[in-house]
Amino acid sequence: MMRKTEIVLALGCAVFSPALQAQSGEDFAKSKCSACHAVAQQKVGPSFKEISTAHKGDKGAEAQLLGKLKSGKGHPKIEASDAQLKAVIAYVLKQ
Repeated sequence: MMRKTEIVLALGCAVFSPALQAQSGEDFAKSKCSACHAVAQQKVGPSFKEISTAHKGDKGAEAQLLGKLKSGKGHPKIEASDAQLKAVIAYVLKQ
């Protein structure tokens, strides 16, 4: 019985721990991108709407943007997991 309780507690902590939950694309954009980008207006970099418009219908947009963010070519290099980067790219491309 004690073992089951320990397992349930461990799983509960893992599920509800914010550090272990995946950050949404919108949350990532707000925390990591908002100094240079906004949804509708240009700041240091283009707005998310401008980026989305520029890549409308481009099947390779995600891969191209992922490469830029990971390599630092054409955009400052972003230290994040592929999953986080793909989430923020999906968010930006939906604008």
